Amino acid sequence: MVELVSLAPTLRAMNDDVDTWAAPQDGLGVLHLFWKVSAETDRDGVLAALAGLEAQGDQAIAITLLGHKADLGVMALSSDLRRLRKLQTDLRLAGLELVDSYLSLTEVSEYAAGLPEHMKKDRLFPALPPEAKRVWCFYPMSKRRNSQENWYTLDFDRRREMMMEHGTSGRAFAGRIVQLITASTGLDAYEWGVTLFAERPDDVKEVVYTLRYDEASAVYAEFGPFYVGFVAAAAESLDSIGVT
Repeated sequence: MVELVSLAPTLRAMNDDVDTWAAPQDGLGVLHLFWKVSAETDRDGVLAALAGLEAQGDQAIAITLLGHKADLGVMALSSDLRRLRKLQTDLRLAGLELVDSYLSLTEVSEYAAGLPEHMKKDRLFPALPPEAKRVWCFYPMSKRRNSQENWYTLDFDRRREMMMEHGTSGRAFAGRIVQLITASTGLDAYEWGVTLFAERPDDVKEVVYTLRYDEASAVYAEFGPFYVGFVAAAAESLDSIGVT
């Protein structure tokens, strides 16, 4: 996979200015919000809400979604979870209807402990969206815990071996896919959120199809709903879904 750019120095400085109870110890809060629009949606209010988050040094990505599940997606990253909550409130007050959401935190996986420090920082403090990758996909996932296939009864070395295979499969898509995996155990219904940025829609189809053949996925993975759309400037996204 393509290496993410890090905003670590700037965001670490911002962490010094917030109450620690609202901030992850190391990394960012990530909130995926999925909205439907109506005749009551206030375009200026939506744009102001997104700009307000970004003015505090946080990231807000607007996504024009395909299909019936939602019209507009917002992926927001912040060092202070209260600012994510304010964004959610401001968008609701602007006349958007929240139909789904997902909360997670950036992390460095236990299987990636040997990564160079700069790569760990890229995972904890990514700068998004990546250039020239406007196709976007999000889905949550967990590892199975049943009597036949229980990921958590395997020893660490066996789990790490399978995750290494998974990583090798993913690296075949370097240059075509940028992936961010965020942790949600105890925070939402699944254990991880997976966000993909791609050059073309079939890149998403191919990477998900390919990785499902790895043992870590084929035997042990459970997937939630998929959301797919296009990254654009907020005003462009609102234009495309008819909020004028």
